Amino acid sequence: MPFVSSTKDLDNLTLTLITEHGASPDRLWQVWEDARQLERWWGPPTWPATFTRHEFEPGGESRYFMTGPDGDRAYGWWRITDVEAPRRLEFDDGFAGDDGEPLDRDDTTHTAVRLEEADGITRMTSVSTFKSLEQLEKLLAMGMEEGMREAVGQIDGILAGQEVR
Repeated sequence: MPFVSSTKDLDNLTLTLITEHGASPDRLWQVWEDARQLERWWGPPTWPATFTRHEFEPGGESRYFMTGPDGDRAYGWWRITDVEAPRRLEFDDGFAGDDGEPLDRDDTTHTAVRLEEADGITRMTSVSTFKSLEQLEKLLAMGMEEGMREAVGQIDGILAGQEVR
């Protein structure tokens, strides 16, 4: 399991998730860059993702939905704000309507992902920053922390060439 730690900082309105993977930053970068690989792990196993748009460049946007066990769909979108392959990715993440378009472009979280290699292991640090304590508490109550832990747990299978889900 790649999971190292998860830390909530209510004062700074952040949730930090750290994982480690036995792959190079270049290879780990591919699970973010390639929509087909991304949808194999973005979302917990019981809520798999489908990306209908993935413009992986600054200013680009992505659209996706996650499908629950009963067929319910939860729609989301990203606005990519910074890309420095293969070390850094930043994006705003928000809820979308059934048409895949943002419900509120100002009601987002900001996520900064860093990939750092040491001794053949790549550490992925993902810091999600929230606009308010209310937003942070709402997303935690929706299961964001547990969902992220389950989602990243699928990455090593992709890196090993295994079919995930």
